[in-house]
Order: sequence, then C-alpha cells, then structure tokens
Amino acid sequence: MQVVSARDITKHNQAQEALGIRENSRRKQSQTLVQLARSKTFQQGNLNAVLREITETAAQTLLVERVGVWLYNEERSKIECINLYDVRTKEHTFGNSLFKTNFPAYFQALEEERTIAADDARNDTRTQELSESYLSVLGITSILDAPIWLEGHLVGVVCHEHIGEGRQWTLEEESFAGSIADFVTLAIEASERNVVQEVLRQSEAQFRAIFERSSIGIGLIDMKGQIVDTNLALCEILGYSREELYGKCFTDCISIEREDLKLYKQLMSGFRTDFKRTSRDGLQPSKNQEQLVERHRIEIERPCLHQNGSLVWTHISISVIPGSNGKPEFFLAMIEDITERKQTELKLRASQEAAEAASRAKSEFLATMSHELRTPLNAIMGLSQLLQQEIVGSLNEKQNEYVSCIYSSGEHLLAVINDILDLSKVEAGKQELLLSSLSVADICNYAIWTVRDRASEKGLQLTHKIDLEADICIADERRIKQMLLNLLTNAIKFTPAGEVSLVVKKVPQGITFIISDTGIGIDSSQFQFLFEPFKQLDSRLNRQYEGTGLGLALTRKLARLHGGDVTFTSTLGKGSQFTLFLPNPEHLENEEDETNEIDETDEEANFTSSSLFSSSPVIPTNKTILLVEEEENTATVLQDYLHTIGYQVKWIDNSNDFLKQVESFQPDLVFFDFQLVKNVPIWNLLNILRKEPYRKHLPIVMMTCSEPLEEEIAALPGSLNDYLVKPIRIVQLESILMKYLS
Repeated sequence: MQVVSARDITKHNQAQEALGIRENSRRKQSQTLVQLARSKTFQQGNLNAVLREITETAAQTLLVERVGVWLYNEERSKIECINLYDVRTKEHTFGNSLFKTNFPAYFQALEEERTIAADDARNDTRTQELSESYLSVLGITSILDAPIWLEGHLVGVVCHEHIGEGRQWTLEEESFAGSIADFVTLAIEASERNVVQEVLRQSEAQFRAIFERSSIGIGLIDMKGQIVDTNLALCEILGYSREELYGKCFTDCISIEREDLKLYKQLMSGFRTDFKRTSRDGLQPSKNQEQLVERHRIEIERPCLHQNGSLVWTHISISVIPGSNGKPEFFLAMIEDITERKQTELKLRASQEAAEAASRAKSEFLATMSHELRTPLNAIMGLSQLLQQEIVGSLNEKQNEYVSCIYSSGEHLLAVINDILDLSKVEAGKQELLLSSLSVADICNYAIWTVRDRASEKGLQLTHKIDLEADICIADERRIKQMLLNLLTNAIKFTPAGEVSLVVKKVPQGITFIISDTGIGIDSSQFQFLFEPFKQLDSRLNRQYEGTGLGLALTRKLARLHGGDVTFTSTLGKGSQFTLFLPNPEHLENEEDETNEIDETDEEANFTSSSLFSSSPVIPTNKTILLVEEEENTATVLQDYLHTIGYQVKWIDNSNDFLKQVESFQPDLVFFDFQLVKNVPIWNLLNILRKEPYRKHLPIVMMTCSEPLEEEIAALPGSLNDYLVKPIRIVQLESILMKYLS
C-alpha cells in the first residue's frame, strides 16, 4: 500500500515571497544610498540639482507618488517647499507653505521624532491637522516624513506621500527616509560651503585688485620687519621694483625718529589680550580682526628715502594683522605720498609767518603812530582847554572861535586814531569784550541824547521806539554804544532833510537795533564797498561829506565779534536802513541785577567841547599833588591848570627818585603815567609805597593813552585807585579831584 503525505505550504510560500520582496526592497534601498553617495552632483555644490536627484531617487525606491523637501524660513514661522517631485507628471515644483501656527501638533512631532510614519495620515494625531487643507485635496492617504537636522537644529523635513489605499511603512523604509534626510543635510552643507568658498574667492580677487590698483602704496611686512609683498604704487613711491623690495628691511626705507620705539610698544601693547577678549565675546572673525586693526594702528608722517637718494614725504598708517592663533603675524603699511602737500604746507607756513610779521609790523606801526600823534594832541587839546578857560588872559570872540575850532579838530583827529586802533585790534583778534546785562532803554536813550544836537542843527526829526520785550541785551557796554553812535551819526550825516529813527525789536534769536533814515541812499554799485575800511561811497560824496570810512567797517566787525552782524537795505534818493543784530547768549552765568550808572557828561565830551567848561573849579585847601609824567606837554597842561585852581604841584619826568619825592613832598594825590607803571621796577615801587602804613591810603591815579583792559587793571591790585584817559579833559580831571580831594 502506498501512503501519500500532503502538506499545505501556501502560507510558507507567501512568507517566502514577502521575505523576498523585503530583501529586494532592502537591496534597492542600499543601492540607492550608495548611488547618492557616489553622485557627482553633490560635488558640484548645486543645491537645486542635488535635491532633484534625491527626490526622484527616493520616489522610485519607495514607490511613492510624491517626494518633497521643505525648509524653515528665517523666522521659523513656517516651512516652505523648495522641491517637490511628482512621479505621475515627472515634474518638479516648489512654493507651497505650511504655517506653524496652523499645524502645531505636526510641527511638534517633527521636533520630537526621528520619523513620522503615518499609515492612516488623515486620522493620525500627528498629521490629521493636514487632512482638510492638504491631504484630502491631493488624495494622500499615508505619509512618511523625516526631519532634516543641521548642526543640531531642525531646518526642515523630507515628505514621502502615498496616494491610494492606505500603506503600512516598514522599519526599513523609515530608516531609508531618515538616510534621505541625512543626504539633504549633506547637500545643504555642501551648498553653503560652496557659497562661502565662492565668496572667499571673490573677496580675495577683489582684495588683490584693490591691492594692485590702489594709488596708495601698500606693503605687507613680517614680524622681523622684512617686506614680503608690495603693490605697484609703493614701488613707484620708493623707486624700486617689487623684486628689489622683497626681503628688504622696511626701516631701511623710512626715516627713524626717537619716539618710534615708543610707538612700536604702543602698537603691540595688549594685542594678544585684546584678541582673546574679542574671541571670548563671540565676535565673528572678520569683525574681530577689524576691531583689532582699528585698536592697534598708528599713523605717522615720515620722509622716505627714494632709490635716487631724494626724500619723499609720506603719511604712513601701520596696522597689526593677527594670525589664526591670535599672535601678531604681519604689519600692514599704507603709505601715501604727501610731498606736494608738504611743500604747499611749507609755503603756506612761510606765507603765514610773513603775514603775521606784516601784521605785527602794522600793529607796531599803529601803536607807534598812535603814541606820536597822541603826544602833540595832548598838548593841542589840553592847551586849547586852558585858553578857553582864559587862565592866561581873556580872549576876544574871534580868538574863542579859533580855539574852539582847534579843540574840535583835535577831537576829530583823536576819533580817527581811536577807530584805526580799534579796527586793528579786531582784525588781529586782540579785541576783548566785557559782556554784561545792559538796559536797552538806557543804551538807546544815551545814543539818542548824544546825537540830538547834530540832528537838531540839520532840522531832522529824531525818533526812537523800543519793543517792550526788548528790555535787556547782553553786550560790551562801551562797544554797543560805539556801534549805535556810528550808525546814528552816519544816518544824520547823509540825511539832508526828513527823519532818522531807531527801532528796537525782540526776535527769537536775539535783539535787533534798526536805524532808518530818509537820506540820499546808496547806489547798488557801491554796496560791495560799504563795509570796507577807508571806503566812503564815491569821490564826489567824499568831497561833500567828511569821514574816513572806518565807522561802518568797525561796526560790522564789532557786531560779529559779539556773534551778531550788521545788514542793510537802501534805495538811492529815498534812504537807507541798517540793522544791528545781537544774538541771545548761549552760555551766561547768573548775575545779580546791578544798576549801571552812565557818566553821560564824560561820554559826550567826545563829541562837543561845550560841556568841558560847565563845571566850576574845585576849591582846594592847601592840597598837594605829585605829577609823574614823561611827556612835557601833558605835564605843562596839568601843572598850569592845577596851579591856577590853587593846588601845589610837583612834577617829575621819571621815577628814579619817586619814593624820595613822596617822602619829602608829602602829596595828597599822585598822577602816574601808565607807561611808567608798566615797567616792573616801578610797579614794585608802588607796591613798596603801599606797604608803608602812613602811605597805605594815598590815592594814585594812572594816566593812559586808551581805556585800560580789565586784566591790566586787575594785574595791579591795591596799587592804583583810578585812571584818566589822554588827552585829559577838564571835566574828567575835576571829577577825580572831587572824588579824592574834596
């Protein structure tokens, strides 16, 4: 009997078949990975080409309809598809986006899991958020997503999308998807590396082009001081070829000075410490090097030795270039030829010195001429005053007229001398201002009061109006009076009939003094000469109207010295308007309100001689005066007048026996020439005199040719009580006598 045994192997065959399929899948996946690893596309660094190859290969290997590569944007608010391959159409597309705020669960799963294998993607908790807007629309049932990681950061995802019936992903397929994501990472790294290398190549090419074509000489010097590279500009500056400069010691080409060793130590001081500090702070290498170069750089001007033996003046900037280890590796020398500029500087310096010498000569000449002119003026004006006082006898009407003419002519000449000296001081920058808070009303009233007689003589209407807000101005009292008087006097001089007005207004930036007239006006062709010294309209008017042309020039310069200006408008035949602007002070210390008393009688003496004789002589009671004066004419005037009104006067023309005369004569008042006071030994005599208890309160009045400066008075503390300005006017003298001898 034959026994037949039969067994059902269907399941076994199915298992074997499934095992074969899986083995084929593994083999295919391995081959795909090897193929990608050997791909030349990766070596080219073209990210788009690499992604096309990766997505196509992955789709063919896993047998899915779509494979896409999605990357985060810079803000990490969404992922954007940069390459999506569709097997059915065999096309690559891009541009779709998924926002993180719309799909939080999906984005969280990307950050937490190696792969997202969703067999039923529409119901999987990780991916069901995508169902309505993405999966259902495209017919996707299963997805296999592998996150892309770069340097420890999630940068995107590779999506394998299956369309049709649901699909169960195997572990091998999940591993393969992870490997595909790793290849994308490699592709991104290769692309970035390629970009960096390309930028570096371009940067090096640009640097070399700049290095070679720069008009400034550039030299690279090693730490031994030897030249290792140069550009053509440096070769031209020094007269050597590049080969001749290579290896040459840099210090052989430039002039060395004593302080250069100190500069070298300054250049190298703390270099490694700074490098480590900036590296520790996490700065980028380029920024780090930039800061180091800026901190460790010196700039000098040195003559360089040309190959032909001549000297070339250069401006040299030397910086330290660090190596990768933080140690100084090279010196970078930037050398600019400044020979032409240096020669120009030398010429300008010589011209400046010549101009300064000329200015000093002019100042010395003016000072000398001032002294020489003032000396006879002292006698002319002083003696004419004595004649008018009729001290030596009475005068008839004609003689009085002549004496008045002599005195007024002396006053006019003195004003011209003062204007010339003031203008010279302003131009030389030696004019100093004593700024203070001044009452605008007082200043304007003084100016109007001073010129009212002149306006009245010509039958002119003289008016003034002051803005209520313009109550205080900051200026030098003497100079603002001088400026207003110059402008008002000019307006009256050139106005035959009509009106002259002064209007003061407050403006946001300061205060304006507007002087208007209905006079002859100014031709537009003469505008350019108006503020030039010694210019006065045209020759015809020069003959008709007296003057030197210094007033307006000096007024504008004084205004600008205050930070303001003088401007004007004028119409020929209709009149002119001059505006003096003084700015608000930017920095003014708080001052206590003070009442500035104006000695109007003293000021008006500059314009009329009538007030010189308005005061009655002081009646002395056996008072004695010591007069120390080197000018005989001035001494004669003072001595004769003082004798006439009853004082005992002792005159000495030098200070040799000053103390002896004080001891023997026992004066009640001393008049002392300021030219002698400036002499240091005389100053010491005055100080010695003050130390004697019984002479401690003896009044000493100095006589000077001009208003003394504040610092000149302050330099003589306790030695001098008061001063008189030559030519000495009777009212000034009587004021002193009343002050100290009454």
